[in-house]
Amino acid sequence: MGIGKDKAGHGALRLTAWATSAVLGWGIAFAAPLQANAQSLPPDQTLDDTLPASTSASPTDPNAAPGTNAQAGASANQTSTSSDTPLNTPLRLTGIDPTTTGSTLDNDLRRVNIQEPTVDGLKARQHPDRADVQGIPLGTFTLKPSINQSINVERDRTGDSKDNRGFLQTDLRSTLTSDWDRHALTVTGEGVWQKNISGTGEEKPTINLNADLRLDLPADTTAHITAGYQFYREDTSDPNAIAGAAKQSAVNQYTAGLSLERDFGLLRGTTAVALTRSVYSDAVLSDGTTVTLSDRNQTAGTWRGRIGYELSPAIIPFVEVNLGRAVYDQTRDGNGYARSNQSYGGKGGVEFDLGEKFKGELGFGYQHTQFDDSRLASVDSPTIDGSLAWSPQRGTDISVGLSTTVQPSTTAGLSGYTAYQLTSTISHQLRDDLTAKLTGGPIWRNYPSNGRAADEVEYDAAFGLTWGINRYLDLTSNVGYQLTTRDVGDSTRQFQAGLGLTVKR
Repeated sequence: MGIGKDKAGHGALRLTAWATSAVLGWGIAFAAPLQANAQSLPPDQTLDDTLPASTSASPTDPNAAPGTNAQAGASANQTSTSSDTPLNTPLRLTGIDPTTTGSTLDNDLRRVNIQEPTVDGLKARQHPDRADVQGIPLGTFTLKPSINQSINVERDRTGDSKDNRGFLQTDLRSTLTSDWDRHALTVTGEGVWQKNISGTGEEKPTINLNADLRLDLPADTTAHITAGYQFYREDTSDPNAIAGAAKQSAVNQYTAGLSLERDFGLLRGTTAVALTRSVYSDAVLSDGTTVTLSDRNQTAGTWRGRIGYELSPAIIPFVEVNLGRAVYDQTRDGNGYARSNQSYGGKGGVEFDLGEKFKGELGFGYQHTQFDDSRLASVDSPTIDGSLAWSPQRGTDISVGLSTTVQPSTTAGLSGYTAYQLTSTISHQLRDDLTAKLTGGPIWRNYPSNGRAADEVEYDAAFGLTWGINRYLDLTSNVGYQLTTRDVGDSTRQFQAGLGLTVKR
């Protein structure tokens, strides 16, 4: 009996040992690949430091793009471009969502949009209620306001006429950006208010508001619905300005537009319509007399269509055509001319996108503008349009823009002129808290050869420094010069300098 009990006990022990060995074997086999991929943490490193890194290049990389730091604070659910797959990576869906436009999506939420980066490019914290988080959260939107107060001096000279003034200027800027899984709404606003404190000279307030609603539609289609408002006062150097006026006309412009972009395999198509409503106020002469300019009020509409062929993701040649019509409120202006007009033109060019370091487009074409009044000669001109964004090294950004526009004239018997404009900006980060910016470019106003007006060229140049005292305060300084030369008539020179303080959130 005792022998039987011993045999039974040894059998139970052998069964228990076999089960334990099997469990331990499975555990070791399962843990082996995890242990191979696991990384040991130094004593001074926390778990937060092992989260996936930013999708951009390393901040210490001298070839990294300027926006690297801004992306470093993106949400941890963004797709990582590193070849090292982090542990517990969310499941990636292999199918393509038919409601998206083919953009790079996040692993878990499959979002078309990434989160809004910080203003100063610093890493965003995981606690949105902390005081060091940039921007003001408003539901699913982020508001980033700033205000600059500056004191300035200005010197104007045209021939023997001189105007000197000192003035205070307040600049308001704000951006409201949505944080949605799909679609995006961006609203930007800028305003400038001036108050003379010495001398004589015209105050030049401006307002600029723009809204862009992007809709991510099925079948690789993207729609943009835009609206805007702009207020400014005509500059005395403008060819249509009233000579000798103490206060030039204030211009109110209202814009609205709709565009559709779609990919058809190797083809990319775009169609867009835009409406612009311009309203001019009265000008005031030096003796107090008002000059009514309501005969310049007009409504203009344009349509353009573009087809591009993808030779490669980086190079896309394209052709584009456009049609336009401008209708004045009054059939004839104060001089008896019917200035309503229609235009058509086309261009061909190439888009190029070599990543964050170099992208843009360049196109050449021809534009024809015909006026309703047979006494006004048509404006025919070759066109050149383009844009370039280049970052040769970290902290340095260069942008160049080319544009060609046809502007109607207000002079009796003169139809209008073609304006060719080149704008350029060079921004360089001298230190982490000091940035220098240089802007400038010419504008060539070319009148028809059979007209009575002479051509003129305007040169602009400005230099500014911004010192970031902290993430909420910037000290700004700027100096600028403008020269307008005319084939006939006196040249105009303007010098301006200012010092200001910016408060931002």
